[in-house]
Amino acid sequence: MTRICDITGKKPKVAHWVSHADNKTKRRQLPNLQYKTFTSDVLGQDVTLRVSANALRTIDKHGGIDNFMLNYGSHEDFSTDAQAVRKAIKAKAAGAAA
Repeated sequence: MTRICDITGKKPKVAHWVSHADNKTKRRQLPNLQYKTFTSDVLGQDVTLRVSANALRTIDKHGGIDNFMLNYGSHEDFSTDAQAVRKAIKAKAAGAAA
């Protein structure tokens, strides 16, 4: 499984270990990914996504997964799972508003 955040699209970067003698050895900087289960009030079910700590803070800032998916402007970096959740939340919210 690739190490990519479902929300932000963060993925591993390549950097160097630098020794005292200035020798450079390649290494990977992995994002801080966590499996997190969010409770969606609109869908009435739990949603599990693999998100970075940064994305988790952003979701909390927006007031939960429902508000984040409804109000977050850019969704090009979302994984296919996250896009499916976003589409389901938007459809259910639009149906409830009508």
